[in-house]
Amino acid sequence: MTDLPDPRLDLRVIHRRYVPYSHAHYGGDLVDGAYVLGLFGDVATEVCIRTDGDEGLFAAYQEVTFHAPVRSGDVLEVSARLVRIGHRSRELELTAHVAARSRPEHGPSAASLVQPPLLAVSARGTVVVPPPGDTP
Repeated sequence: MTDLPDPRLDLRVIHRRYVPYSHAHYGGDLVDGAYVLGLFGDVATEVCIRTDGDEGLFAAYQEVTFHAPVRSGDVLEVSARLVRIGHRSRELELTAHVAARSRPEHGPSAASLVQPPLLAVSARGTVVVPPPGDTP
């Protein structure tokens, strides 16, 4: 048995996504929190593919915190970092930052970068993958 750390630890996957106006759910072009949880599922899926050659399944969120609103017209940077590896489970730290935001007060298509990016949602989550040897 080796004492070396698993080289998969600290793997980070980042996706950027424009939030379309069709996802506005509340006044002020606010988007519901479930939208970001879906994006967390996307980055978690890529982590599982990279580490285990399988899409895996999201099993649980240990913690989800909504720090700032997400609005249609935002560009989100969503990331997952692998922080723990079990036999079949993988624990992830997840974040969603607003990297750009529409500025309708400056014109119908005006937008600007958000510097520094605004932390909108953070979470910890667990995904599960098939047992070793069950993936082709």
